[in-house]
Amino acid sequence: MRGGTSVNGNRWAIGLRLSLLALACLVPSVQAFDWVPSEEEIKKYRKSWNPLANGPIFISSVDVHPQGQLTVHPFLFSQISEKRFGNDLTVNRTAAQTHSYQLNPLTTIAYGITDHLEFNVGLSETTFWARDSVRFNEGKGGPVTTNSGMGDTQLYLKYRPIVQDPDSWRPSVTTFNMLVLPTSQWFTGTKSPPGGFAPLGRLPASRFGALTWTEGAMMRKNLEPFRISGGVFYSYHLPGNDAGKNTYAADIVNTRLIIEHILDDTRGLGYSLEFVGFHGLPWRADGKAINVGGQHGFNTLGVQPTFQFRLGDNWVGGAGVLFSTAGQNTLAAIYPNFSIYYYWNQGKKAVMR
Repeated sequence: MRGGTSVNGNRWAIGLRLSLLALACLVPSVQAFDWVPSEEEIKKYRKSWNPLANGPIFISSVDVHPQGQLTVHPFLFSQISEKRFGNDLTVNRTAAQTHSYQLNPLTTIAYGITDHLEFNVGLSETTFWARDSVRFNEGKGGPVTTNSGMGDTQLYLKYRPIVQDPDSWRPSVTTFNMLVLPTSQWFTGTKSPPGGFAPLGRLPASRFGALTWTEGAMMRKNLEPFRISGGVFYSYHLPGNDAGKNTYAADIVNTRLIIEHILDDTRGLGYSLEFVGFHGLPWRADGKAINVGGQHGFNTLGVQPTFQFRLGDNWVGGAGVLFSTAGQNTLAAIYPNFSIYYYWNQGKKAVMR
């Protein structure tokens, strides 16, 4: 049985990589193209409709900064979880034995190395409170488990080989490569929150405290007054160690689809619907048997209405609440969140990515 899982897992991983490659090649033209957009293509895109606004909260911007532009982007993500989903994918919820509440401040810094390549750093902190709901519901009280400390650190590169064409259906396509460093374990020994994951947020979610490599592909198309973004990400957790025992966590797939509607260009005022998928696989790409966390897979599906606005020439913000709509073998939760961007462009006017 283990051998079969390994073969299927490897086939699935190979299939996903081929799918990502296919996504990056989905251009509505049969003509050949270079994997470096020309200056004329970028200028044409920069002159097209794309008002400065916060944009989606649950996906990193598909288009990249122009060379030399930088953003500092603080977020506050949170999670309120008092129920859970059963063994089958369902909308039905049952009472969870543990009620958990989390805060996850996160700041990302993004810099345009070239007009095609962007480097990002994500720094985070995490705090959680957990209580035994059975004892509390019986009026017996009981201790509240809490912990605070440094979260994990994300280093990621985005490369945009295809920039969207305002005069056709061609979208922007961007590759995403991220290394998650378990600084929560290296420096502060922060405990893993209930469920093993920080609140769902802007970056592809991965298991808390695990050294992780993520690959993905994203697309975006601006169709005034709408912007449509999407992405799929595959995360592989490197083997870990717990009390001398090697640990193998399941691989993760994150999916995102966002539809923005900009109501006022000058104020960056708009709203969006963000559809989030978070899927734990019952195998690993390396074929190792899973021995930590959910070993039979899990799924979370959610939707967030988001409100976005502009605060000044260099400041934009957004806020929303993500609701779990369906799930399997996972927590049912809501995720209030808030975002602010500061744009710096060497004394020049800030440019929307």
